[in-house]
Formats: sequence, structure tokens, C-alpha cells
Amino acid sequence: MKKIVSLLLALSLSASLLAGCSAAASSSSEAASSQGTSSAASSAVSVPAAERTAFRIAGLKGPTTMGMVELMKAAEDGTARHDYEVAMYGTADEIVPKLVSGELDVAAVPANLASVLYAKTQGGVQVAAVNTLGVLYVVENGDAVQSIADLKGKTVYTTGKGTTPEYVLNYLLRENGLDPEKDLTIEYKSEATEVAAALQTAGAGAVAMLPQPYVTVVSQKIPELRVALDMTQEWNKVSPDSGLVTGVLVARRDFITEHKAAFAEFLADYKNSTTYVNENVDAAAELVAQYGIIEKAPLAAKAIPQCNITYLDGKEMKTAVAGYLQVLFDQNPKSIGGALPGDDFYYGA
Repeated sequence: MKKIVSLLLALSLSASLLAGCSAAASSSSEAASSQGTSSAASSAVSVPAAERTAFRIAGLKGPTTMGMVELMKAAEDGTARHDYEVAMYGTADEIVPKLVSGELDVAAVPANLASVLYAKTQGGVQVAAVNTLGVLYVVENGDAVQSIADLKGKTVYTTGKGTTPEYVLNYLLRENGLDPEKDLTIEYKSEATEVAAALQTAGAGAVAMLPQPYVTVVSQKIPELRVALDMTQEWNKVSPDSGLVTGVLVARRDFITEHKAAFAEFLADYKNSTTYVNENVDAAAELVAQYGIIEKAPLAAKAIPQCNITYLDGKEMKTAVAGYLQVLFDQNPKSIGGALPGDDFYYGA
């Protein structure tokens, strides 16, 4: 009789412990703190907290996808705890219709585009994390530009007409007393390679604004080029209460609702991936080159520290994104979809 009672007590205790483990594992913050960058997948195999789920993920060819490379490698090796299918695109315009139609579940996109998508889908898209802070830099073949004011009278080559680079540049010009339409000439190109060609043709004194990692890539082709201005620092000078947020991670609200536990695990894995990239630059650079984000690993290794790859979620994410969107809204409401998004835009905040 005593043996039977002992066995029943043991079984009861085991069931309680399993229930407790399941509840704990569903917390993304606990998952992120208790797992190493490469152990997340293996621990999930032994004690799964959510049903294995397929994630259709999109990223742009740049810093937002660079932060995913450790996660992409785990998926390729079959060690990831979920089926992460990552596709890389050249422009955000290619991602938008696929996300709206439901062909994609998650995407890394410019912060203002996230707000546009929220408006376009009547709240069907939520922002879950900030993945990239400021990556824009003014470069010069010379030594004349020491401040935003020094751009007066110059021609500035850049990309991003109608997107974040244009809004950031115009905002900083106006905050420094310059009229973007009268005080200088801004020539927008469709791709960074066109900006590089324009810089080479213009020669000495040429000025451009480019994002990383293209600053590093172009500098290899034009050794005389120097970084004249870090636009993140310039932003902080005039708007210290709102950070410059380049990229965010968004997801369809329906997908999050349907796969809440799996989504929490994905966020933990994604956070681990960004940490891995920042703390293991040389190894991450090999992956960045392997996945074709930057052609060569040595260039990637030089670019990664300048790309401001990060991971912010919850209230910290909301504060950063909301402040940035407010600045854009004050400048041009259409740049964020016509109106500031509601509180339900911010997942987990």
C-alpha cells in the first residue's frame, strides 16, 4: 500500500513539474535569458513549449537580415526549434503585398513602413521588436563637411526617395536651418551602386548619404571617401527624446494570435541571433557573406559594428518607435500612413 501511495505521489509531482516547465518556457523573456545563442534550438527539442510551427519570414538585403543569420543557419542545419523560412528581398515594395495577402507571416521592414502597413490592414499588422537603429551616414570625397550646415550649396547623392532616408535627411536639414529644396541639391538614385558610380564620376568634393553596409562597400571602391557625419548622432542632437529607428520586425496579428507560444519562442531565437551577430563578428561575417547579404566576409566584418543591429521589445520598443513616428508624422503624415498608430500596434508593450 505504501509503495502504491508513493508511486501516485511521484506521478503527481512529475505532472506538476511538467506543467510548470511548460508555463515557464512559454515566456519569451525567460527563454532569452536562459538559453545561449546556439542552445535555444536544442533545448526546445528536449522540452518543447509550443507546437512546431512554420514561419514565413522576409528581410531586406542589409542590416535587418544580417541580424537573422544565426537563426537562418540553425534553420538550414535543421537544429532550429521551428521551421524558419527566410527570404531576402531588394526593396520593401516587394514585401508589402506578400505580407498584406498573407503569403508572409513576419517581416523586417523600415519603421515608417510598419506604421503604413498597420493603417493599410486596419490594424492587421503589429510591430514586435526594433532590430536596427540608425545606419545612415554622410560620406565625402574631401574634408569640407563637418556639420549638417556644411551641406549648403552642395549636391548630395542618396537613395530612398519616399522612404526613411528622405524623411531623415529632410528633417535634419530643416532642424539645422536648411531648406531641402532651395539650399542644396539632392539627387536620388534607385540603388546604392548608382550612388557609388555618381561619387566616382563626381570625384573630389562629392558628397553622398548611404546606409551601412553600403558605406563600407563603397569605401573599398573609393579609398579617398570618409565618413563625414553619423546621422544617428545628428538626430540625437536635435531630437534627444526620440531615437532614430531604421528597422523593425512586424508580424500579422492573426498569425501571432494563432501561434502565440511559438511566436514568443521565435522572438527569443531572433534576439539570440542578433546577440550572436554582435558578439561573434568574424563568424557572423562568414554567414553574412554565405547568404549573399555582403559579397565578402572581410567587408561584412568591417560593416557589422557600424550597422547598429539590436533587439528592443516591450515598452522600450514602444518608446523608441512611437517617438520616431511622431517626428515623421509632424513632418509628413503620409510617411507613416496618415495617422499615428494606436496602442494595439505595439505587441507586448
